This record gives sequence, structure tokens and C-alpha cells, in this order.
Amino acid sequence: MSRLDTKQRILDAAEQLFARDGFHRTSLRAITSKAKVNLAAVNYHFGSKKALLEAVFERRLLPLNRTRKERLEEVLQNARKRGVRPEVRDIMRAFIEPTFRFRESEPGAQDFIKLIGRSIVTPDSTAKTVLLRFMKPILKTLSEALTEALPELPKDVLLWRLYFSIGALAHTMHLDKRFQFEPLNLKAETDVKSLTNMLITFVTAGMEAS
Repeated sequence: MSRLDTKQRILDAAEQLFARDGFHRTSLRAITSKAKVNLAAVNYHFGSKKALLEAVFERRLLPLNRTRKERLEEVLQNARKRGVRPEVRDIMRAFIEPTFRFRESEPGAQDFIKLIGRSIVTPDSTAKTVLLRFMKPILKTLSEALTEALPELPKDVLLWRLYFSIGALAHTMHLDKRFQFEPLNLKAETDVKSLTNMLITFVTAGMEAS
């Protein structure tokens, strides 16, 4: 087995177990058992369990955030060339669309999405702190783009609306393709493109509300 294969197996195993059981409840022994490697391999490639957690986030978020940043910058540059404000809908699409594409990209993406959700709601701050460190730069870029699109909106109002929008995105990312809302006895099966467009329409209206 090559070093690259070993590292990949460790990352895959850690991602699955961190998503299922949480960071602190997942032991290195469980990870090495699932990855079929010895503890020395984990120490060689990552050094510690926290460093392994950081590598799990880095593997997924750096490429995704790079794509989102490129698309946001493209929206801003196009607007500036035309001498107009960027459209809120274009900004939100630049952020949301790559996120949904990531969800559908491979089976492992589902585990990572579960890990994101667990990291946000867990009482322990370790995973949340690591997640926020990777998310802070792209969220800063997103908020600056929205400020350029909505200069008349008070900063605190804009940030609350962005917070609500991110919450809607995070919740939607965790839905199965066959959506069921038990309290209202609603069921719906929606393709990714339609779901993406509906969410973009929803958060755009919220950001632009007078």
C-alpha cells in the first residue's frame, strides 16, 4: 500500500467516524481499525487526533472554498466592469451552487456534511473551532460582497440575514432527496437543480427585504 493510499484510508475512516460519533467519542484505535492501518501510520501522517481532524476539514473545505471564492470574485468583477452593484442573487448563487454540487460529488461528501452538522451543534468546541477557522475567510468574502450589493443595509442587519441564510443552507444540505415534513404530512422529491434554485430565491428575498 502506498503512502498516499494509507493517508487516504485514514482520512476516509476518520471522516466517517467523526461524523457518526463525534470527535471526542472517536478513538484513534477505532480509526486505525476501520482504515486497516496501525497507530504508527496515523502518527506519521498526522501527528495527533486533532491534526487528523484538521486534515479532514482541509481536504474538503479548501477546494470548495476556492471554488466559491473564485465565483464570488467573478460576480464582483463583472458588476464593476459594468459600473453597477452586484446582484444579490448572483452572489448567493456563487456561494450556494458549489455547495450543492459538492453534496452530490461522491459518497464521502455525505459523511462530511454530517460532520459539519455535528460540529455546529455539539457542546464541545474542538470541531467547531476548527470548522470556523476554515470558514472564516470565505464568509468574510461573502459578507463583503453582500455589503457591496446592499450598501444601504445596516451592517448588523446584513449579518443577521446572512446568518439566517447560512442556517437555511445548512439545514437543506442535511435533507434527503425525498423530503418529508411530518408535522404537516408533506412529502416532496426534488432534484438538486430545483432545490438549489428554490433556496437561492428564498435567501435572496430575505437579504433584499425592505
